[in-house]
Amino acid sequence: MINSIVLRFGRSPGQAGEEIAVTPLTVFVGPNNSGKSKFLAELQQYCRTGQKDANSVILAGVGFSGLTLERAESVTNDMKSPVGQGEILQPDHMFVGSRYGRQQIHLPSYINALQMPTGNLAYFCSYYLVHKTLWLGGADRINLVADQGGGDLQNIPQTSLQILFRNDAMRSEVRRIVAEAFGTYFVIDPTSLGTLRIRLSSRPPADKMEERGLHAEAVSYHAQAKLIVQASDGVKAFTGIITEVIAGDPDVILIDEPEAFLHPALAAKLGLEIAGAARNAVKRVFVSTHSPTFLMGCIQSNVPTNIIRLTHRGGVSTARVLPSDEILTLMRHPLLRSTGVLSGLFYEFVVVTESDADRAFYQEVNERLNQYKPEWGIPNCLFLNAQNKQTIPTIVGPLRRLGIPVASIVDVDVLKDGGAVWTTMSKAAHIPDLLQTNLGAMRAGVKRAMEATGRDMKRDGGVKILDKDDQESALSLLDQLATYGVFVIPNGELESWLQPLEAKGHGPVWLIDIFEKMGGNPGEQDYVKPENGDVWQFLAKVKAWLTDSERRGIPE
Repeated sequence: MINSIVLRFGRSPGQAGEEIAVTPLTVFVGPNNSGKSKFLAELQQYCRTGQKDANSVILAGVGFSGLTLERAESVTNDMKSPVGQGEILQPDHMFVGSRYGRQQIHLPSYINALQMPTGNLAYFCSYYLVHKTLWLGGADRINLVADQGGGDLQNIPQTSLQILFRNDAMRSEVRRIVAEAFGTYFVIDPTSLGTLRIRLSSRPPADKMEERGLHAEAVSYHAQAKLIVQASDGVKAFTGIITEVIAGDPDVILIDEPEAFLHPALAAKLGLEIAGAARNAVKRVFVSTHSPTFLMGCIQSNVPTNIIRLTHRGGVSTARVLPSDEILTLMRHPLLRSTGVLSGLFYEFVVVTESDADRAFYQEVNERLNQYKPEWGIPNCLFLNAQNKQTIPTIVGPLRRLGIPVASIVDVDVLKDGGAVWTTMSKAAHIPDLLQTNLGAMRAGVKRAMEATGRDMKRDGGVKILDKDDQESALSLLDQLATYGVFVIPNGELESWLQPLEAKGHGPVWLIDIFEKMGGNPGEQDYVKPENGDVWQFLAKVKAWLTDSERRGIPE
């Protein structure tokens, strides 16, 4: 019945709060401490009381749609709880209850609240939605597979295992999913009279009576299967979430980091099945995750899914709904898959380099900056590498369109490349068209000046090979590119950094030598630490652009 959520902030600083139409599955991604788990806690509070928490910092409001009279009456009948011993039921009243409490409520008022929830949110949430909202943290989802009471078969089932035990189709679906994930078969064992237990069998039951019966064949079958409490936390968590999404009573399920305890392949499988089950069971599932593979599973389900990226830095928060087609681009492009670019959704910043040697070097430099000169180091940053400068835009473009601050670092010979190469790089950096033309003309002029020296711009010193006036023009061009997150190495190439260490070779050979000379033990005297100038100050400029909330080059 949730049809929309409203957040307190928008796509960029100062924008109005984002209003999001809710789909069966809503997934929150973003860096650590961006508010993903906090949102789930605030939504849980709202669903149980109909009121925003006084300390709410993310959720501004929730929109609900009402039910038809026929559907409201059906839901009311499902919610009725039997009158307990010693309880007195007033006329036109009924009992409702769950683990969250038990109340006697006025029946006509209840039906009216289901039809028009926004008319009395506190009543609707306190007496209905509180019983239909489930939080699944780490321990909670493991406990879902604990033994449950069998219940009275003459009454309405009250728990997910009671529902599964009676519903062959649902039980078969859970069994399919668990078998595909673990190669064992989910079965419900009733042979401990009055208790339902989950077991994992090496084979499926021959028929439903071998699973549900109490005769000798059923007892023998279950005796040969392993109780799920003996399985790993990953198996228990996976199975618990699946059983609750498929057969559980809640309408709203909040899952914090469902990938916990699971290796990547299982996380992807869980995302795929949660999405499908949420759609089929007409539930609203809200998830916070740090797992690219879980997110891939959700998207591959083809179930309508909201992917919302939250960020928070310096007291400024943003929320951006990520287009599924852009995510699919990240998933399907061979280069993007091979570089793990989808992981960029879970970092605050991304830096893309030309090669793996570049990536490793700048990442090491950044780690030393964060440790010894944090005012220059880039926090919570993912370093990725393309195959060459021509493929950098393939990575930068899609990530920037998703609102992720992505900087690129390129050798100075990028100035040699005009035409399509220059245009592609400029468009990926979201440099305005008119400025692209002007910068293109500057690039051509700097290139001619460098060629006129008769020296190699990349290996002989970069812009330093120019005379004073031309060098000033070249540095101006580089500064304007840096304004849009494109950082050109002014001295030429990767190997131009830390020259006093006298590292030899090129590419991977140079990288091995420079790492040896930088030292590996911080306690030793020759361990190289940050100082003014050189690559340290170059990376500080990259940080300045990344952390600037008014940075250019990120589309609104």
